[in-house]
Amino acid sequence: MSRAKKTRKFAQKKLQITQRDSRLKKNILANEEAQKKPKADEVIREVPQVSSSLFFQYNAALRPPYHVLVDTNFLSHTVSKKLDLLESMMSCLYATCKPIITSCVMAELEKLGPRYRIALRIARDERWERLKCDHKGVYADDCIVDRIQRHKIYIVATNDRDLKRRIRRVPGVPIMSVARGKYVIERLPDAPEK
Repeated sequence: MSRAKKTRKFAQKKLQITQRDSRLKKNILANEEAQKKPKADEVIREVPQVSSSLFFQYNAALRPPYHVLVDTNFLSHTVSKKLDLLESMMSCLYATCKPIITSCVMAELEKLGPRYRIALRIARDERWERLKCDHKGVYADDCIVDRIQRHKIYIVATNDRDLKRRIRRVPGVPIMSVARGKYVIERLPDAPEK
């Protein structure tokens, strides 16, 4: 006995779309959302925007007259070593300088009391440029770090170790400090050769 061949005739059975079919609109939207979400094993890193004035570690925005942001303890060390602020800066940098004192530094000096009255008197001198701070609080270190991250045109004058450590993380910002009875500068690139 032979078996009869059963062949399926073409298009005799109607195909139905299942709920998981990728052609359905709700599945298309779900796939798009899944692609947008980061996977658990993928790490998304946000790279901060680098200033256009930087060429590797060289800051092209630093030109005389130099703008020097002065910190509280830099002023107190200047007083203890009996140095003239403007003359010592100019002899260190071999160029004209504009010492800049923020309102946070002034408030910090006023809070320190009578022990720092000479440093406060130096800071109140009308020759120095003043910068008004528009943030909350009067913590000068945060103010200075925030300002140098936004604008790369400053040299920071400080003797605070923690502040120096924070500034070194920002590329292209030189640090001036008081050492061995004079001002010293670090991370200031040499002038380009002509």
